[in-house]
Amino acid sequence: MTLSRRQLIITGAAAALVVPATARATDIRRNVSSFAMQDWRDHFSQLGKASIVCDTESRALHFWSGDGSDYRIYPTSVPKTDELTKRGYTEIVRKKVGPSWTPTASQMERFPDWKPVAGGAPDNPLGTHALYFDWPAYLIHGTHDTRKIGRRSSDGCIGLYNEKIAELFELVPIGAQVRLI
Repeated sequence: MTLSRRQLIITGAAAALVVPATARATDIRRNVSSFAMQDWRDHFSQLGKASIVCDTESRALHFWSGDGSDYRIYPTSVPKTDELTKRGYTEIVRKKVGPSWTPTASQMERFPDWKPVAGGAPDNPLGTHALYFDWPAYLIHGTHDTRKIGRRSSDGCIGLYNEKIAELFELVPIGAQVRLI
């Protein structure tokens, strides 16, 4: 069977319309940005003061307000390797605008030329705001390097665009529960 040029174009156009619709129908738990949707009930028994799930697979942070009326998803950077990724339950114990940064001991072993950076400095790897966990040296923070968002690029922390961490900072109370998956 031979197809004319016109038949080939029509067949190709029809296939182009059917394939995306079929692909969308196969995964209804994904939104337009490809982040896996989350339900807080899959992670916590109650919302508490507020709840955060950091999904290192889809590289997204999910936030729910304490009364459940506000649900937001933020794109994130995640740890470079599984060895740097801490998973489990924690909580927000401190918040800081203009955080200063000091390399950890393991970072100094790998990168001996790294030096501490003052809060508010344009090259500060913690960006403009930070939310600290009750795990030492792990936090949610901003970044000035927007190329990192959506990638495996951190040494263990969860990074957000500076404007998004500023927004989240205002929403999250001390004591908010957090789960890293």
